[in-house]
Amino acid sequence: MEITIYHNPRCSKSRQTLQLLQERGIEPRIVEYLTNPPTHQELDSILRGLEFEPRQLMRKKEEPYLVMGLDNPALERDQLIDAMLQAPKLIERPIVVVGDEVAIGRPPEAVLTILP
Repeated sequence: MEITIYHNPRCSKSRQTLQLLQERGIEPRIVEYLTNPPTHQELDSILRGLEFEPRQLMRKKEEPYLVMGLDNPALERDQLIDAMLQAPKLIERPIVVVGDEVAIGRPPEAVLTILP
């Protein structure tokens, strides 16, 4: 089964989560989402796997959140997902996907619950 990590190498939690996987003999598919963001469908699937609404996966203190007016309650799910794809730094990280299961590595050990 393929394991994917949506990774930011500049983020300590993301590096720690990747290391945790590798220490367990797992070589995940690494997606550096800042340069290679997921598709709308992939991000929607990640949100559904987490049972999150888009704002729950957003880094609300990042400048694009405020500049893009993403706190506007009138924005719909698809609009919020599109905003995250336009400004991928808004996406919380790291995200690990194992089949239909998804976990955020905050703390890194949180991903252990979905590993085979």
